[in-house]
Amino acid sequence: MTTSAGFAVYWFAIDTPTKSNCDATCVGFWPPLTGKASMAAGSSLPGKFGTITRADGTTQPTYDGHPLYLFKEDTKPGQVQGNNINTSGGLWWAMTSSGAKITKAAPKPTTSGGGGYGY
Repeated sequence: MTTSAGFAVYWFAIDTPTKSNCDATCVGFWPPLTGKASMAAGSSLPGKFGTITRADGTTQPTYDGHPLYLFKEDTKPGQVQGNNINTSGGLWWAMTSSGAKITKAAPKPTTSGGGGYGY
Protein backbone atom coordinates (compact mmCIF):
# COMPACT_ATOMS: atom_id res chain seq x y z
CA MET A 1 0.00 0.00 0.00
CA THR A 2 1.12 3.53 -0.69
CA THR A 3 -0.07 7.06 -0.19
CA SER A 4 -1.46 8.93 -3.17
CA ALA A 5 2.09 10.30 -3.67
CA GLY A 6 3.48 6.73 -3.91
CA PHE A 7 5.17 6.50 -0.48
CA ALA A 8 5.02 3.17 1.35
CA VAL A 9 2.72 2.91 4.35
CA TYR A 10 3.85 0.93 7.42
CA TRP A 11 2.37 -0.72 10.50
CA PHE A 12 4.01 -1.31 13.88
CA ALA A 13 3.70 -4.82 15.34
CA ILE A 14 3.14 -3.66 18.93
CA ASP A 15 0.27 -1.29 18.12
CA THR A 16 -3.30 -2.32 18.88
CA PRO A 17 -6.43 -1.57 16.84
CA THR A 18 -7.20 1.29 19.25
CA LYS A 19 -3.74 2.59 20.25
CA SER A 20 -0.50 3.70 18.62
CA ASN A 21 2.60 2.74 20.59
CA CYS A 22 4.83 5.07 18.57
CA ASP A 23 5.41 8.41 20.26
CA ALA A 24 8.26 10.59 21.54
CA THR A 25 11.44 9.79 19.55
CA CYS A 26 9.65 7.15 17.49
CA VAL A 27 7.47 9.63 15.57
CA GLY A 28 10.58 11.45 14.39
CA PHE A 29 11.44 8.40 12.32
CA TRP A 30 7.95 6.95 11.80
CA PRO A 31 5.58 9.89 11.29
CA PRO A 32 1.98 8.77 11.65
CA LEU A 33 -0.42 9.43 8.84
CA THR A 34 -2.97 11.90 10.11
CA GLY A 35 -6.52 12.81 9.23
CA LYS A 36 -9.33 10.70 7.89
CA ALA A 37 -8.63 7.44 6.11
CA SER A 38 -9.18 8.69 2.59
CA MET A 39 -6.36 6.76 0.93
CA ALA A 40 -8.67 4.19 -0.57
CA ALA A 41 -11.94 6.01 -0.92
CA GLY A 42 -13.76 4.19 -3.68
CA SER A 43 -11.00 1.59 -4.11
CA SER A 44 -11.39 -2.15 -4.26
CA LEU A 45 -9.06 -2.93 -1.35
CA PRO A 46 -10.38 -5.89 0.66
CA GLY A 47 -9.68 -4.44 4.13
CA LYS A 48 -11.41 -1.84 6.21
CA PHE A 49 -10.19 1.69 6.88
CA GLY A 50 -10.83 3.41 10.19
CA THR A 51 -9.22 5.88 12.56
CA ILE A 52 -7.89 6.12 16.08
CA THR A 53 -7.25 9.15 18.25
CA ARG A 54 -3.58 9.44 19.19
CA ALA A 55 -2.43 10.49 22.67
CA ASP A 56 -1.81 14.02 21.32
CA GLY A 57 -5.41 14.23 20.08
CA THR A 58 -4.69 13.88 16.35
CA THR A 59 -6.60 11.42 14.20
CA GLN A 60 -4.57 8.57 12.67
CA PRO A 61 -5.92 6.34 9.89
CA THR A 62 -5.93 2.57 10.34
CA TYR A 63 -6.23 -0.31 7.91
CA ASP A 64 -7.58 -3.61 9.18
CA GLY A 65 -6.89 -2.43 12.73
CA HIS A 66 -3.31 -1.29 12.11
CA PRO A 67 -2.45 2.40 12.69
CA LEU A 68 -0.58 3.67 9.61
CA TYR A 69 2.80 5.42 9.36
CA LEU A 70 5.41 6.65 6.90
CA PHE A 71 9.19 6.14 7.28
CA LYS A 72 11.64 9.05 7.32
CA GLU A 73 14.29 7.17 5.30
CA ASP A 74 11.88 6.64 2.38
CA THR A 75 12.81 9.79 0.48
CA LYS A 76 11.12 8.99 -2.82
CA PRO A 77 8.08 7.00 -3.96
CA GLY A 78 8.53 3.25 -4.27
CA GLN A 79 11.04 2.82 -1.45
CA VAL A 80 10.36 0.42 1.45
CA GLN A 81 13.48 0.95 3.54
CA GLY A 82 11.49 0.63 6.76
CA ASN A 83 10.29 -2.92 6.11
CA ASN A 84 11.23 -5.59 8.68
CA ILE A 85 13.09 -3.19 10.98
CA ASN A 86 13.09 -4.01 14.69
CA THR A 87 13.18 -0.77 16.67
CA SER A 88 11.15 1.17 19.25
CA GLY A 89 10.13 -2.09 20.90
CA GLY A 90 8.85 -4.01 17.88
CA LEU A 91 8.95 -4.80 14.20
CA TRP A 92 7.84 -2.47 11.42
CA TRP A 93 6.23 -3.83 8.26
CA ALA A 94 5.28 -2.31 4.94
CA MET A 95 1.48 -2.51 4.79
CA THR A 96 -0.06 -4.69 2.11
CA SER A 97 -3.71 -4.71 1.12
CA SER A 98 -4.05 -8.24 2.51
CA GLY A 99 -2.25 -7.43 5.76
CA ALA A 100 0.47 -9.97 4.90
CA LYS A 101 4.05 -9.14 5.80
CA ILE A 102 6.59 -8.51 3.06
CA THR A 103 9.31 -10.87 4.21
CA LYS A 104 12.19 -9.32 2.27
CA ALA A 105 14.34 -7.30 4.65
CA ALA A 106 14.84 -3.67 3.83
CA PRO A 107 18.27 -2.47 2.78
CA LYS A 108 20.17 -0.63 5.48
CA PRO A 109 19.65 3.12 5.21
CA THR A 110 22.67 5.08 4.09
CA THR A 111 22.36 7.49 7.02
CA SER A 112 22.84 6.69 10.68
CA GLY A 113 19.19 7.29 11.51
CA GLY A 114 20.29 9.80 14.14
CA GLY A 115 21.37 9.93 17.73
CA GLY A 116 21.61 6.31 18.77
CA TYR A 117 18.22 5.38 17.39
CA GLY A 118 19.32 2.05 15.92
CA TYR A 119 17.87 -0.49 13.56
